[in-house]
Amino acid sequence: MNRTTKALMAAGAMSYLSLQWLGRTWGSTPAERRRRLPGDEIVSNPSILTTHATTIDAPPSAVWPWLIQMGWHQGGWYTKRWVDRVLFPANWAAADRLMPEYRSRKVGDFIPDGPPESQCGFTIERIESERCLVLHSTTHIPLSWRERLGAGIDWTWVFVLDDAGDGRSRLIFRCRGIAAPWWLSAAFTALIIPADLVMSRQMLAGIKERVASQRVRDQVDTLAAAIRHGEGTTAAS
Repeated sequence: MNRTTKALMAAGAMSYLSLQWLGRTWGSTPAERRRRLPGDEIVSNPSILTTHATTIDAPPSAVWPWLIQMGWHQGGWYTKRWVDRVLFPANWAAADRLMPEYRSRKVGDFIPDGPPESQCGFTIERIESERCLVLHSTTHIPLSWRERLGAGIDWTWVFVLDDAGDGRSRLIFRCRGIAAPWWLSAAFTALIIPADLVMSRQMLAGIKERVASQRVRDQVDTLAAAIRHGEGTTAAS
């Protein structure tokens, strides 16, 4: 093995390790990664543990409606359209508007993450308005693998909203998971964590962008209503 080959292999290994680290930690602080979150007890000994976070310039009340409407062919997962086209071509574009029909979700509700025949999705295990949403899944592998090979994945997605003061929110997103048998566990760890770097960053950025856009729309609507009210008052005079 020549020196160039060794250098390329070393660079590749370092890049992969960086992806593993960022896939586990992007955006989060050490304290947030150590913090116990709602739903941590569901998967007690995970082989996958990632914690990501972002700060949003809006209060939790403005962020929460975007979280509660997530789901396949519902609000979506807020990734960029090119990501869906490359990785999930059957997905619809993520919603860029609020959808009131999903605001009454409760514990036990099923959140789809694929077409009905896949039986793939999450169950709401815990929900506290403007505070936390805990999703749990054992269905995120092909149905045929589950039936013929006895393969399984048990994982949670947890979204926690903290009031960061000054009208801001801190959104923490954690994934905890475990897979079996060993070959699925190895693939799960090797592939899902680097992929999570892309997906989690896209999802959190997508939520942040939509909250900001909604605030602008609300301000425009408020201004327009004030103008209409002023015009009406003048006409009455």
